Amino acid sequence: MSATWPLQKNGSSGEPAQTVQYLLRAHGYSVTVDGVFGPATEAAVRAFQSSAGIVVDGAVGDQSWPALIITVRDGDRSEKGDAVRAVQDQANARISDPGNFLPVDGVFGRRTDAWVRGFQQHAGITVDGIVGPTTWNRLVKDEPGN
Repeated sequence: MSATWPLQKNGSSGEPAQTVQYLLRAHGYSVTVDGVFGPATEAAVRAFQSSAGIVVDGAVGDQSWPALIITVRDGDRSEKGDAVRAVQDQANARISDPGNFLPVDGVFGRRTDAWVRGFQQHAGITVDGIVGPTTWNRLVKDEPGN
């Protein structure tokens, strides 16, 4: 059975919409990361879908998420920086103490790795520090605070 993904479309907002924007940027699309899925994000999604050879509907759901995600792990930076920023932003949405926030710097270092491993353990998924399809799915599907 394949994973189900949250539907993000024009009018969506919050962490999953912001993650879509970061991932679009990681794929080379120029969008503002503001957590609001508006016309500019929809246009970038449509262009991404067209280039990825998937159904062009301007929404990010079960077909688009798997094509959009980028696997990131300890040591990743630069060309994967925006994907790492998405992970760091997701982490900060779940951290209650601002003193423990991760820097959203696009560098997957020791603190990001430790947070990912803790998230994976809490989510009951393989603890390997790699943000691949299963971890991405849980990040964008589970509400921050859980």
